[in-house]
Amino acid sequence: MKISITDKQGSDIITGFAKALGTVMTGRYVYIPKDKGEGFITGFSWNDNQLRVMLRNYFLHKDIVVECTNGFAEDQDDIIFILNGIFPDSLSSEKQIVPEQPSVTICKQSVTSILDMPSNTFFRSIVVAVSRNYLQKSFGNINHPLVENILNTQDNFAFDTALSPEMIKVASEMLYPNVPEIMESHYCKLKCEELLSYIFSLLVQRESVPTSTLHIDDIKAIYSVKIKLQSDLDNPPNIAVLAKELGMSEPKMRKLFKQTFGKGIFEFFQYNRMQEAARLLKFERLNVSEVGYQLGFTNLSHFSKVFEQYIGLKPKKYSSGFNS
Repeated sequence: MKISITDKQGSDIITGFAKALGTVMTGRYVYIPKDKGEGFITGFSWNDNQLRVMLRNYFLHKDIVVECTNGFAEDQDDIIFILNGIFPDSLSSEKQIVPEQPSVTICKQSVTSILDMPSNTFFRSIVVAVSRNYLQKSFGNINHPLVENILNTQDNFAFDTALSPEMIKVASEMLYPNVPEIMESHYCKLKCEELLSYIFSLLVQRESVPTSTLHIDDIKAIYSVKIKLQSDLDNPPNIAVLAKELGMSEPKMRKLFKQTFGKGIFEFFQYNRMQEAARLLKFERLNVSEVGYQLGFTNLSHFSKVFEQYIGLKPKKYSSGFNS
């Protein structure tokens, strides 16, 4: 299914989405028809569309391709912050539904055209669109190359960072605001700005290195590496093979990957591997040896050492906190 939208009002994407699904907005919500999926999408717009937010908590049975044209004035250059997988899995329990991988993606609006919406995936995300003028007023005094790049470069870019516990807490407060309806817009605006502050606080903790220009094809390639790493956590990456598949030199691939994700390829792999290990211990209630072997470790002592390095506790002690 393809949706073509000219985005010149805060609600254009949401109303266009509703129309494509054969439904209408109810208040500020679009509820997904039962024959097409489950959940809802909603949003707000403030300051003459300088700051907009869309909350997505749904899944669809069909692929959706959104072709979004920026219909704003030429001097409004939006930066997009996508907080993926930030809401809990509270919808359908169908096994074929795949959750979004938690992360924060920051890019120019033009780059979002390459981000797809595959079927049978939970979209549990917050999408914030902010004009550069608005961002400059709040974060323009931060002296860090990455922040300066976001605020000033005319080139395409994409940066990824992890979700923090603080972001997850704010997201839940936005999804179900505990204020009178008349106050929801004001409340969510403050929460939106709080999210941006948490994102920038993580970005400034990265190593301060110059950034290279990214072409759209580079962004696609680097994100394809991310997907490969996250989908095969029991096999360490082969850097040479990955570079060959991309048709890119190893040094360039390593440099652009670290620029985008703030971690080297193997460090990113191990970080995600240990996050999955923590999930298996906490939610699947697997024992330490089951988790270690499932994630490709043949030496459980080494698994325990790596887990402690990334999570802060040995896996047995971490697991005991949920099984007592």
